[in-house]
Amino acid sequence: DVIVLERDPQGNPMLRLQSARLEPQVHAELIDQAIPAIPPNVIRPFLSAPLIVEAHALDHAPRIVATAVDRVFLGNGDLAYVADADPARLDWQIYRNGKPLHDPESGQILGYEAFYLGTARQVERGNPATFEMVTVTQEVGYGDRLLPTISPPLIAYVPHRPDFAVNGRVISVYGGVDVAGRGSIVSINRGSTDGIEIGHVLALERNRVVSGRDEQDGKATLAIPPQRIGLLFVFRIFDRISYGLVVQSEGTVDINDFARTP
Repeated sequence: DVIVLERDPQGNPMLRLQSARLEPQVHAELIDQAIPAIPPNVIRPFLSAPLIVEAHALDHAPRIVATAVDRVFLGNGDLAYVADADPARLDWQIYRNGKPLHDPESGQILGYEAFYLGTARQVERGNPATFEMVTVTQEVGYGDRLLPTISPPLIAYVPHRPDFAVNGRVISVYGGVDVAGRGSIVSINRGSTDGIEIGHVLALERNRVVSGRDEQDGKATLAIPPQRIGLLFVFRIFDRISYGLVVQSEGTVDINDFARTP
């Protein structure tokens, strides 16, 4: 019921009952996002990039053999000469052979990481062919390899928690550094064969060991509950390795930190 307070013609206050009919309605309100949106420009180069390759997979790919102005390193707009390029393909991506990725638990090599250096366009066919550097994210030079650009797949990145226990480890920070933070891309030693899916959100944790004191034995080393240091959003998966974007972090994320079910 709705009660209305009003005044009569003489100015005296009075209450009046106003009939009202209530019906179900949809009410919407803005809530804070649990997982921040992924900036498309951060992961776009990695959606179609073969981040993980077999050993020697890039050995027979077209390679830069010379530069137009005898520069050691190339930047945006510079020209380079590439041997063995397919004349039918215009747009290419540039890579450099990377390090092997080892499983910290078994010691096995899970794959080899190919570092993405940028994009190039074939402007004059031949062998060697003339290429123009379009976007260079890192230094490009002699011996770097090129692969044809592949259109990234259309994927709905829906954040969701794994419905099973995940206990993986961070095995590398993309870009050749040892520590990561918010906005960094890291790889973990769990992939599609372990049930990992695109959109999985994992908690980044660090096991902590501190020095304590025992009443009987004196000093002792104690393991205390793991410390949550961030959140990882998985955006690309391979058989035994997955790549994710660090969307939240408290401090740094180090190699060998844990990636677990939140």
